[in-house]
Amino acid sequence: MSVYLDYNASAPILPEVLEAMVSVYRNTPGNADSRTHIFGTNAAKAVQNSRASIASILAVDPSEVIFTSGSTESNNTAILGIEEYARATKKMHIITTAIEHKAVLEPLKYLEGRGFSVDYVKPDESGRINSETLLSKVRNDTVLVSVMFVNSETGIIQPVEEIGRALKKKKVLFHVDATQALGKLNDRIRNLDYDMMSIAAHKIGGPQGIGALILKRDEQYKRPPITPLMYGGHQEHGFRPGTTPVALVVGFATAMEYAEKNLDRNMKECQRIKDTFFDVIKDLPYTLNGDPNFCLPSTVNLSIDGLDAEAAFLCLGDSYSFSNGSACNSSSHSLSYVLEAMGLSEKRKSEAIRLSWSGTEKIDFSEFVSIVASML
Repeated sequence: MSVYLDYNASAPILPEVLEAMVSVYRNTPGNADSRTHIFGTNAAKAVQNSRASIASILAVDPSEVIFTSGSTESNNTAILGIEEYARATKKMHIITTAIEHKAVLEPLKYLEGRGFSVDYVKPDESGRINSETLLSKVRNDTVLVSVMFVNSETGIIQPVEEIGRALKKKKVLFHVDATQALGKLNDRIRNLDYDMMSIAAHKIGGPQGIGALILKRDEQYKRPPITPLMYGGHQEHGFRPGTTPVALVVGFATAMEYAEKNLDRNMKECQRIKDTFFDVIKDLPYTLNGDPNFCLPSTVNLSIDGLDAEAAFLCLGDSYSFSNGSACNSSSHSLSYVLEAMGLSEKRKSEAIRLSWSGTEKIDFSEFVSIVASML
């Protein structure tokens, strides 16, 4: 069986999560909005308890947790939902980075077509955005800044704390895509200044199809001025209508509880795996893509001199499952726009691979090195 090394795309579901979800499917069949019988009441309690647990881990109020289908929907809601307010206030300028996930870049491209002005800040070769460069682009008509906490392709942590503190003083809305930071940088998430934050369950061993948009209230207890993308029932305070997927919500909370409880141990084990990996590949001609001083211990992106990355996926696929970047782009066979923004050469981009893992598995990289060496 192939060793799974694509956790940044989606993590295998945890046994504890699966067990909790199966219990809901078996024992809590009600609609959480059915108030006239105990099945509905039990479903509502399960959602309420899960929301409270997630909120506690994130150090927010339960009313600030809006469940969605995942980070793509959360990002779209945060970005597209600002349009009405932006037009009303005549603030139609947005700042983001050139290395965001497509779930941020594509909604912004849509808004550009509707008259918005968007600045895309590039990183340097380290993979990091310069916070001063980004903040220098803030204008009187800037309505929103959107920056990911951790890049999904490189694992590089962005300076969102500095950006958040500055934007709070400037009273500019700040959206953070924390999809890859969840379960890894929880303390930093809890202490971060932001207005909106996107997260998803399936990156931390939870089920696919569930995420959340955190809408922080300000000093006047007001949420960010966004309008919903869909209309229907009153679920999720009107921001996300539709029957609440109780089992998915419970699975999400269970995954977050597991990640929080095991965070330190998991990160230490991830670093041990990374150290082992670098020791095993020390004789290969590789170059790291991104500054290792700002990289998560669970991710490595590197270019191996002389390696055809596409050929490597085919040759190694039966033994090791990995990628060359975001799963949302891998089907296009195009070279990474993230590495492009970092200024890497065409050759280095074509030789780039990304491996990502969790601390819950034992990984033997010996066959990986043998096969790669034979391809050079």
